[in-house]
Amino acid sequence: MNVAYAVFAIVTIAYNLFSAGADFARWERIAEGMDRVGVPRRILPWLGLPKAAAVVGLIVGFWVPAIGIAAAVGLVLFYALAIATHVRAKDYSFGLQYPFLVLAATTLALGVAVA
Repeated sequence: MNVAYAVFAIVTIAYNLFSAGADFARWERIAEGMDRVGVPRRILPWLGLPKAAAVVGLIVGFWVPAIGIAAAVGLVLFYALAIATHVRAKDYSFGLQYPFLVLAATTLALGVAVA
C-alpha cells in the first residue's frame, strides 16, 4: 500500500461516512436536493446503506485489497448514477455527487495500481 492510496481511501471513508450519516438523519439540505430530482424523501435512509457498506469495505480493504477495490467500484457506480439522476431531472446544480465521484474514482485507480 502506498501513501497516496491510504490518504485518498481515508478521505473517501470520512466523506462517505458523513454522507451516509446525513442520509440516515434525513438532513434537510440533502432532502431538498432529492426533492429537486424527484427522489422521495422516504428512501433517503436507504441511500445511506450502500455508502455505509462501502465505508466498511474500504476499511477492510486495507487488509484485503480486493474488498477495498470492490467498495470503490460500488461508490463510483453509486455516484455516477446519482449524477445521471440529476441530469435526467435537468438539475445541473453543482452538488456533492461530483467531488464524491472524483474521490471514489481516484481511490479506485490508486487501489488498482497498488494491488
